[in-house]
Amino acid sequence: MITVPHPVPERNASQKRYLENCPPDQRRQHELMFSYGNATYRYHNGARKSGPTEQDWAEWLEGLAEPMRTASRGMGFDTCKTILSFTRYVMEKNDVGMDEYVRRLMGEADHAEYHAMPGGGGL
Repeated sequence: MITVPHPVPERNASQKRYLENCPPDQRRQHELMFSYGNATYRYHNGARKSGPTEQDWAEWLEGLAEPMRTASRGMGFDTCKTILSFTRYVMEKNDVGMDEYVRRLMGEADHAEYHAMPGGGGL
């Protein structure tokens, strides 16, 4: 069972259809991967909803190494609002850590099982 459904109904339905056709020996792995992916999607989407500011962006830029800083500055604030490292910066600045957030949504047992899978180290 996917413990963290995708917030977009069409994606959630697509994931369920995939699991229905998944070989039984691979089903649990995919349930965990979908749950983890959906939780991280919700996490990053939360930063976009909280309304990151240009001040957040300026602070984030200062922490980047060159040439990434110059490239990100060139893309501009509006484009950078969807970059995962920026959305994570915004969430963490607001005291919302990704690992804790994902663990809370997935539950302790599923989160630990995901991380115990080969390649389940997360982001």
